[in-house]
Amino acid sequence: MLNNAPSTKVDLKAKVLELLGENRVMSIATVRPDGWPQATLVGYVHDDLTLYFAVARISQKFANIKLEPRVSIALGHEAANRLQGLSMGARAAEVFDAAEIRHLSTLIRRRYPGQDIFSPREASSAVMRATPVVISMIDLAKGPGEPELVQVDTQAMVHRIKNVAADSASKDQEVEVRYVHRTGPTYRADAPF
Repeated sequence: MLNNAPSTKVDLKAKVLELLGENRVMSIATVRPDGWPQATLVGYVHDDLTLYFAVARISQKFANIKLEPRVSIALGHEAANRLQGLSMGARAAEVFDAAEIRHLSTLIRRRYPGQDIFSPREASSAVMRATPVVISMIDLAKGPGEPELVQVDTQAMVHRIKNVAADSASKDQEVEVRYVHRTGPTYRADAPF
C-alpha cells in the first residue's frame, strides 16, 4: 500500500514498481497524423521501469508511434475509497533484439501463467518498449492536483520534480510540469470519483 510519509528515491521507485505490478492493462495515448489524440488499452509486462506491449503492424497505434514516439501512459485502480495509479510520458520504440524478446517471454510466463509469448490477434505484430521519462504517481488520499512527480534517468533511477513556475520555464527542459490548483472548496476524502 502507498503511504503519505516523505519518500526517498528508493521509496519512490518502489511505489512505481508496486503500481506497475498491481495492474495488468494500461491506456496508451498516441497522436494521430491529423493531430487528434488516440488512447487505447493494451496488456503489458514491465522489466524494472520499462514497459513492453504488443501492437498489430496494421494498427493506427503502430503508425502513430512510428510518426511520433512520445506517448502517454496511464494505469490505476480504485482501492478502499481511493484512486491509486500513475501516468507517464515515455518514448516508445519497436524491439528487434532477439535476446530482449526471449527475456520478455520469461517475464510474460511469470505475469500471465499459461501464456508463453505476446499473442495479439493479428498475424503480424510488433513488440514495443516504452521507456519512461517522467512519471506522475496519483494517490487521491493526498488530495487532487498534488501528484508525486519523478523524472527517470538513463540508469532507471527516479528523481523528484518540483513545480515549474510559469515565468521560470526553460526552453531546454525535457519535460515541463506545472501544477494547476483550483479555487473553491478543498478536497473531500468522501467525494465520489
